[in-house]
Amino acid sequence: MKRRQFFKASLASGAAIIGIGAGTFLIIDEYDKNNLTIDLALKNLDALFNENMINLGEWDPAQIFVHCAQSVEYSMSHFPEHKSNLFKSTIGKLAFSVFSSKGKMTHALNEAIPGAPILDKNVEIIIALNRLKKALIDFDNYQGKLAPHFAYGELTKDEYEAAHVMHLYNHLQEIIT
Repeated sequence: MKRRQFFKASLASGAAIIGIGAGTFLIIDEYDKNNLTIDLALKNLDALFNENMINLGEWDPAQIFVHCAQSVEYSMSHFPEHKSNLFKSTIGKLAFSVFSSKGKMTHALNEAIPGAPILDKNVEIIIALNRLKKALIDFDNYQGKLAPHFAYGELTKDEYEAAHVMHLYNHLQEIIT
């Protein structure tokens, strides 16, 4: 009897994962994957340098820049907390696959990296922006072993570059100039 329940639960879980992936795939518009480079991201950030930025979400621009910098920095060291290996090998892998195929990420824009320090509301925008730019440049020049992503697991450097830029562009949707 327990095997039958386990089998039914496994089938239901698998169907849910496939359904979520298919649904997410359909609602994300495609984006030009050639724009997912550190160089272009840095140019986009430079364009914000002297602009008056207004946030549309819960986080102000400085918090967004620090959050994105944390993600880049952790990819070169280690993420403080991880989802389970089961999550990373199923839902995480599927989510990254969908985002990569579309060249665009969508996620909760007020969700901190698990275990990361709380985002300070008193950081100056220019300091946060420079931290993010430095993290991206450091990543671009990084030659060491990359840390597994807390949700996606192992990524190559090219996959991480795309992930970082998609992550940044997703957050930039909440900033107007």
